Amino acid sequence: MTLTELQEKRGRLVTEARAALDEIKKNSDEARSVELEKRHDDIMAEFDRVERNIKREEDQSALETRFAARQEEERAKKRPGAESDERAAGSETGEKAEYREVFFKFLATGADPSNLDAEERKVLRAGVVQDIEKRIQTGGTNTAGGYTVPVELQNMLVRTMKAWGPMYDGSIVSELVTTAGNQLPIPTTDDTGKTGVQGTEGTALTDDGSADTVFGQKQLEAYDFNTKFVKFSWQLAQDSIFSMESLLADLLGERLGRLANAQLTTGTGSNAPNGIVTAATLGKTAASATAIAADEIIDLSHSVDPAYRISPKVGFMFNDLTLAAIRKLKDGQGNYLWQMGNVKEGVPGTLLGYRYSINQAMANIATGNKTIIFGDLGKYWVRKVGSPVIGVLRERFWPDLGIAGLIRFDGELLDTAAVKYLAQA
Repeated sequence: MTLTELQEKRGRLVTEARAALDEIKKNSDEARSVELEKRHDDIMAEFDRVERNIKREEDQSALETRFAARQEEERAKKRPGAESDERAAGSETGEKAEYREVFFKFLATGADPSNLDAEERKVLRAGVVQDIEKRIQTGGTNTAGGYTVPVELQNMLVRTMKAWGPMYDGSIVSELVTTAGNQLPIPTTDDTGKTGVQGTEGTALTDDGSADTVFGQKQLEAYDFNTKFVKFSWQLAQDSIFSMESLLADLLGERLGRLANAQLTTGTGSNAPNGIVTAATLGKTAASATAIAADEIIDLSHSVDPAYRISPKVGFMFNDLTLAAIRKLKDGQGNYLWQMGNVKEGVPGTLLGYRYSINQAMANIATGNKTIIFGDLGKYWVRKVGSPVIGVLRERFWPDLGIAGLIRFDGELLDTAAVKYLAQA
């Protein structure tokens, strides 16, 4: 199924799911309601599957486009203007375009030979004739002709995907980017327990120090993390159809992203970032060790002061399995707590009217685990020292190469009253 077909199917599923929800609300027959709920759950399961397929298709398309562009650049560097004349004259000194590259371009441009230049059409025709001649004998047996069959590698790579956000995202938490890694002390104060008092005419104002503001301090450090070295041979760098440096750089960048997200979520705060789950305070304890009730999520949201609940960065955070459990919960009127957004208009789903973020570094629903956090996530500050760095060493491992990633960051919840967590029994 093409990307366009998948997107159209996703739109239809959104419409069907909304229709199922509306019908559930209108229908008072219990048996019919159960049937409609199952239908809704089935639609959402299919919706999730289509979403994953769309993500894979988009990633694959971006990868193919990037590598095709890189190959075109490399061919352009190898072919000065005079070389086209040399090839036309049959000169042996000119660089020849490879059959596999020309064939890939032929397919990528709609299998239309007019999209190829004269030299590329010549290579394509020659390649087909050579293949026919080589395969007169049995290509499946090496000694009968198989040794003459070239091994061609498809110019694509299937990469296993795994979500890792969102704690490094400045649109969800607050971020501070610095050029140096020196300590950053940040003053804090909690004056919420103090109010004014009524005065009496002719009586001096009280001056006993009880109204003085108390200040504290938190500190953002710059902790170093790395991916370790990945060594690869110079032969692999030369022979691979992919640019190994670029490919490994992408993979190591994702490793740094997963590492940062995990540290900023559950870091201990001891010679490491103080993760948001670690720093948050208890808002609600679930009655069950293996389930969450709708009322408990409501209680968690109201354990946070209303002043934080109007923040632009207020929201829930949990992992995807917890979301699956929450999507089945209803209020006293049988309405789902989770509300579907509109993927066509870019409107995300909500929970109790608040946005939510999926964080796979958070714990699953199990005994004693902190499974949901809620509050003003903008009170959690991530300090980033510059940008992540990916470096390649050529001399140290010569003639082979080594590549590694480095990152410096810290995180701290500057106001612990702003974020609360729900813990399982």
